[in-house]
Amino acid sequence: MTMSLEVEGVEKAFGPRAVLRGVDARIRSGEIYGVMGPSGAGKTTLLRIVDFLLAPEAGRVRYDGRDPPSGPSDRLALRRNIGMVAQNPLLFRGSVFYNVSYGLCVRDVEGSELLVRTLKALERVGIPGLVNARASGLSAGESQRVAFARAIVTRPDLLLLDEFTANLDPANVHALEAAVREYNRVTGATIVLVTHDMFQAKRLAHRAALLMEGRIVEEGPTREFFESPKDPRTRAFVNGEFAF
Repeated sequence: MTMSLEVEGVEKAFGPRAVLRGVDARIRSGEIYGVMGPSGAGKTTLLRIVDFLLAPEAGRVRYDGRDPPSGPSDRLALRRNIGMVAQNPLLFRGSVFYNVSYGLCVRDVEGSELLVRTLKALERVGIPGLVNARASGLSAGESQRVAFARAIVTRPDLLLLDEFTANLDPANVHALEAAVREYNRVTGATIVLVTHDMFQAKRLAHRAALLMEGRIVEEGPTREFFESPKDPRTRAFVNGEFAF
């Protein structure tokens, strides 16, 4: 239950603005890969391309060493093995149970299995008691926990996290980070974590990368990345010198 990811020469522009200018990355099966960079560097755009929400203008993304299938049913099967949690969760109307179980319902999971898997996902984020709560009445932290549970309930092989704890209080950050570690440990799933929080990357990522000027300018084991950066732009970034 894991998926390697290869990003090769990916380019993307919005009008005259080139956001990604040939991104290359190799993400190993089962690792947590942290992507950092200044605002506007294209981190979210990269995740959206990996998740088939945007199409690159050049380059390709390979999953487990293979190009995405062209047939709609096979492509849907691949997409169903990818989960994503955005910075601002968009929950469905209705209950927490409905939100978290929806992905199982469309996969024809029913009865006791649907109930058990939904409750287990909520337990992983520490809110089993909210199973019958209305989504519209949740706090920001509770909403993000529900969004995370909704993403993992289908057991994706690849999990994409886009600033998933931004602006949350420490208790919710701690609960969600613990859920990431546990999901990675139990399932072996590959996780790509986009974050502005260098401390979060240090806590969670096995390897870290800096996306800047439309490219990955440096990547490596997390400790080495932060303690012995090779590129001067990385050194400036980790030292908090935003002179770029």
